Amino acid sequence: MPADLGPLMEVARIQSEINRLFDNLLDLGRSEEVGTFSPNVDISETESELLLKLEVPGVRLSDLSLAVQGGSLIVRGEKERPQVEGRAEFHLAERGFGRFRRVVTLGVPVNTRHARAVLNNGLLRISFPKVPNRRGEEVPIEVHPA
Repeated sequence: MPADLGPLMEVARIQSEINRLFDNLLDLGRSEEVGTFSPNVDISETESELLLKLEVPGVRLSDLSLAVQGGSLIVRGEKERPQVEGRAEFHLAERGFGRFRRVVTLGVPVNTRHARAVLNNGLLRISFPKVPNRRGEEVPIEVHPA
């Protein structure tokens, strides 16, 4: 990775975290989507694709919902409350549970119609093929003789 991308990646990480905090604040008013669980996400990019990996341990495939809206990926789901066996009681319960909604800004132009999502061992991998960004790019114009 080129050294000059380090600060840009850090800014993107901070922006993502700020977006996450605001999304969580907005969710406080929507009781049906509030829980103590919010999946962590990693985003990586190659020349041809954008890849997101979300940690969703204990979330069943039937309890996950994905959508893209306005350049953001919206992941909704529910992680069931942990159960104790028999007449046991919790002494400590740190694993979050409940309904969640995570909004992740994609940040680059992608083909959402060809996205691929796979859930395997609590890791949700979503890949989007990238498309050329035609906005803001320099477009050469050929000059012809008269």
